[in-house]
Amino acid sequence: MKKLFLAFFFLATFAFAELRHVEVSEDFVKSGIKIIDIRTAPEWKETGIVENSIPITFFDAQGHYNADAFLEQLNKHVKKDIEFALICRTGNRTVAVSDFLSKNGYKVVNLKGGIVKLLKQGYVPEKYQP
Repeated sequence: MKKLFLAFFFLATFAFAELRHVEVSEDFVKSGIKIIDIRTAPEWKETGIVENSIPITFFDAQGHYNADAFLEQLNKHVKKDIEFALICRTGNRTVAVSDFLSKNGYKVVNLKGGIVKLLKQGYVPEKYQP
């Protein structure tokens, strides 16, 4: 029985979708992978957004969130089994959100360093237009 439990636990652990952590780079953002920008509208206006990215706020300015509302918007743009990436300002928020999404069956890439690192590399974002 103990072996059966361990086998089940092992398989259940891998039932989560794949989660990758990748250093953000211009090459990566131009690779064609769908990118979801989870920052807030004021942040998008301040720095611009990655070309062709999809802005969907997860945390508001006070750090609150509505996971159901976020998932409703996200599911309009991605499929769980097709890998996509998350970007935020520095990569801190995407760590938590990508972990949450992975545990809910999504195939997600956390872009470490966020838009700040991308801008430091010389990337020129597009202007955010609501």
